[in-house]
Amino acid sequence: MSNNSNNDVPDEIEFKMLESNADGSDEVTFQLEDGSIIKIRVNIDRAGVATNYRNSDGSKHYNVQASMSVNVISSDRTYKLSKPGMKSDKSVVSKPYK
Repeated sequence: MSNNSNNDVPDEIEFKMLESNADGSDEVTFQLEDGSIIKIRVNIDRAGVATNYRNSDGSKHYNVQASMSVNVISSDRTYKLSKPGMKSDKSVVSKPYK
């Protein structure tokens, strides 16, 4: 394997996939001053630790891919959906939040 000139970082870093579990809730809730609520849920899609590389201080090198879903609940708890197949200038995608 060849190295580049960047402090002996390999051109390709190999990772061992790691399982992840939330330590507590995966959701954070915020209340806005108008009474609306924002719920944010974070998910780790993939996490790995490098098998052929360590950071310059000797610590393990990780790669983490995360995703986030945001749901806004209006203070009056109402929303609108268009009929399927209808085109609109204002495209709103809404899905129930679990």
